[in-house]
Parts: sequence; C-alpha cells; structure tokens
Amino acid sequence: MARKNINTLFIANRGEIALRIIRTARRLGLKTVLGVSDADANSRGASEADVVVRLGPAPSAQSYLNIAKVVAAAKESGADAVHPGYGFLSENINFARAVAEAGMIFVGPDPRALDAMGDKLKARAVAIEAGLPVVPGGEAETAEDAAKIAEKTGYPLLIKAVSGGGGRGMKRVDKPQELRSQIGFAMSEAEAAFGDPRIYVERFIASGRHVEVQVIGDGKRAIHLGTRDCSIQRRFQKLVEEAPAPNIPDDKHRAIENAAVKIAEHLNYKGAGTVEFLVDADNFDFFFLEMNARIQVEHPVTEEITGVDIVEQQLLIASGAPLGYEQRDIEFQGAAIEVRINAEDPDADFRPSPGMVTKAEWPAGAGVRVDTHIRSGDSISPNYDSLMGKLIVHGATRGEAVKRIAAALKTLHVEGVKTTAPLHVRIMDDARFQKGGVDTRFFEGLKNG
Repeated sequence: MARKNINTLFIANRGEIALRIIRTARRLGLKTVLGVSDADANSRGASEADVVVRLGPAPSAQSYLNIAKVVAAAKESGADAVHPGYGFLSENINFARAVAEAGMIFVGPDPRALDAMGDKLKARAVAIEAGLPVVPGGEAETAEDAAKIAEKTGYPLLIKAVSGGGGRGMKRVDKPQELRSQIGFAMSEAEAAFGDPRIYVERFIASGRHVEVQVIGDGKRAIHLGTRDCSIQRRFQKLVEEAPAPNIPDDKHRAIENAAVKIAEHLNYKGAGTVEFLVDADNFDFFFLEMNARIQVEHPVTEEITGVDIVEQQLLIASGAPLGYEQRDIEFQGAAIEVRINAEDPDADFRPSPGMVTKAEWPAGAGVRVDTHIRSGDSISPNYDSLMGKLIVHGATRGEAVKRIAAALKTLHVEGVKTTAPLHVRIMDDARFQKGGVDTRFFEGLKNG
C-alpha cells in the first residue's frame, strides 16, 4: 500500500466527535480544518480547529449532509484527507466516492466495504459467505412475505430497515394480527429516515445481549480490540456501553472476537469498524447483526482497556501505513464503562431539552474521562442529536469501574437543560447492572421497577 502524506485534515462532523478527532490530529502534527454550520460557528470545536469553514445554515440537509458543499469546502481548504466521524455522511458511499474523486483521502473503508456493510441484506449475505451465524429471517417486500418468514421464525419477530440505524425503522411484532400495520409503520419510517423503504424480518431473541467487537484492518489483515456490551438500550438506542462484555464464558468470548476478525479479513477491511452480534443470554449462542464501517460513539471504552488511540489508527491506515499491531500486542487491562449524557428529560419520555446550558461542571479525577463539546454558556441546538458528552471511567475491575462512574455521575452538574444523568445514577445503583450481563430487556425492568 503506497504511503500518502496527510498534512491537513478536514473534519466533516460536529460536537464531541469533531473535538475528539481534532485533538488526536493535533498530537500527530496535522493541520485541522472544521466544517461548521451557522449554528456551530462559535462551538468549542471551532475554537480549537486551526481553520473553520462555513458549510451553510443550521439544518443538516443544508450543511453537514450536503455532499457537494462539504467536498467543496474540504477541497478549497487544501485538505489532504477528510474524516467523517460518525453519523451524518460517515457511511455514505456517495460521499466517500466524491471525496476520492476530488483527490482527497476518505478516512474510512473503501467504497466496496461501505456498499457491502451499508445495506443490511448485503451485510447478512457477506456474513454467511464468511461463515458467520445469522439470525433466521429474510427480506420482506409485503406483509405476505413477512408472514411466510414468520411461519419459519415464529413470534415475536423484529422488523428492520435495510438501510437503518439508531433504532429507526425497527418494530417488534408479538402476534400475527400486528404484522401488517407494523410493516407499514416500519416502511414509512425507513423511507422518511433513509430514503429507502426496504425492510426485512428476523426472529426476535427475547433474552438477547448486544455484544460488539472493535476491529482494525489495513486491507490485508485485521485484529480485534476486544468486546463491548451495549445491551442497555431504549427503543434500540444505546444508553450505556462497557468493555469488555461481562459474564460471557471465555470460549464464547474468543469465538465472538474471532468471528469479527473473520468477516473483516473476508472484506479486506481497511480502517476501524465494529462488528455487532446478538448473543442469546440463555445459552450464549451468537449471531451476526451488522458491521458499522466507521468509528463508534462508544469507542472510548475500548481505548481505555487497550491503550490504543483508534482515531490515530484510522489516520495512519488511511495514509497507507500497514497495521501497526499484531493480535498478541493487544493487552486488555481492567474494565471501562461509558454513559451518554443527552439533553433529554427521561421523566418526560426522553423529550429533547434544547436551550442554553447556563452551567456545565463535568467530573474529573483518576480513571475519569469526559468527551464533550459543551461548556457553560453553550447552546443545545434542536437541529442535531441531543448528545452533550460522554462520561467514561476505567477501573482495575468491573466492580471498581461501576463504583467510580456512580461517584462521578453524582458530581456532574448541568443547569439550563434537562439531562439523562439522573437515569444513569439509577442504572448504576441497580443490582442487576452491578452483577453484569443484563440483556436488552433491562431498561423495561428499570422503568417498571
């Protein structure tokens, strides 16, 4: 792989991930250019980037999601490479191609991998080719198709958008009488969110755990950086993440990690990616779900237990450097937990709480990390995701990490907007969480308890 110098990096994102990328790029001696909407012109990221370029008005469609504007801004800034972060255009194959056609490096996998993993049906087929187990199911164009699949899978089943993510276009169906209406809802939601109404259905595993594996590849070989458990979710959106996934037998742990490397190498994957699995909490059977061909919101917990800077690895591999690690080089130390602090009111069905943050005091101390772009006086815009920041802790043991994050949460102080911090205090105090190994039904039990 030929080396290509990256001297100037354009960050096509906002919020905490933009700031996160800027800081690693700066440590590597790169000049940073941040594309911002009008709403983010005075953001913390804008104050730390070397150069700031306006993309357009606050609505994402007119700024962060406008491929032509983003590529033109990056090109005009003299950037050698574009880092897409997560969300927005990070897995958009047309954006990756446009960046390359403009003569810049896309910091991420090549279009072939994006195409294969960006469509859940294609990803499922690739997983089968690579020898990974998948959840029984299939594509359904109509309710009749879904009914035929349900005859084989049984109920409950899960409807998923082919181009989906973040829980959108996903519906659970518990009985045949609900199937037709839920298919219609899922297709409409998928069309609105992704411009693609296609859906598929699969068996719903009630006692499922959401376990994922961080992989890094250079197009020739791949390694894993261990597991993460993301089972605590609300409406299929993650609330708490930890590494490694707790209370899984060692042989199953190794099998899940090896399966992730297997599909990454099958794809000749280049860059950082996350392979997601559904693990049956009753017997630890596991099934491939999807692969996220980008950096994940929860990547810090992996960094904390491995000492690997994942953004740095993305940039090095994008420049043509070979993978700098062998699997035996990766040593896992202790446990890490991350909670997402969102500007939402958990007591009002998680209603968004935009507005000015009149005070933001974030935790600090040994084993405590905060990734945030929010300072006192900053505003939470209704135009974007409500994520304010991530509180991450590391401990020598999982028990120590649980105690550390519970203590840190109680020192977090935000005024002006509602946040999800009180909910996380409840989660950390829950005996089921403290024991470890909860499944995706945990949140319903917390809500009803």
